[in-house]
Amino acid sequence: MAYVARLKKEYSERIIDALKQEFGYKNVMEVPKLKKIVVSRGVGAAVADKKLIDHAVEELGIITGQKAVATISKKDVAAFKLRKGMPIGAKVTLRGERMYEFLDRLVTTALPRVRDFQGIRATGFDGRGNYNLGVTEQIIFPEINIDKINRINGMDITFVTSADTDKEAKSLLTELGLPFKKN
Repeated sequence: MAYVARLKKEYSERIIDALKQEFGYKNVMEVPKLKKIVVSRGVGAAVADKKLIDHAVEELGIITGQKAVATISKKDVAAFKLRKGMPIGAKVTLRGERMYEFLDRLVTTALPRVRDFQGIRATGFDGRGNYNLGVTEQIIFPEINIDKINRINGMDITFVTSADTDKEAKSLLTELGLPFKKN
């Protein structure tokens, strides 16, 4: 029998029924699902030091379990001494099993390690059913060895769902375990 991620199994067994009941979907295909998770990090100081991009790519690879790619600038910005085509960040797009595994680790181990954690804000929705979350320190992930990092950096995590509205997406992400703040 093939391995199935815990959250993926829970989605198919429990969450689909809960969302069908909450929103009155008639068909299983109408139920919103998580399409992908994009973890990205901008490295502005990489204009002066190219090794910072390598560190960012390596750290994102360790955190997500998938090789990261360096992102390049699209245009020149003279004020930042930035030229078109220079590496300026790193990103990873997670789908399938790795996506559910990363979400599981984020919810169960990484977010509770944030200092004074009260929950995540519900203001990160974009109006089309996608959610953006900013993490200020990469050391909340247990995969990162604090002795081997050269500087504390944050990252952005984007959850792309098939939901049409923010309410449906929030309900899906809440069922998947994201701890939203109680207002």
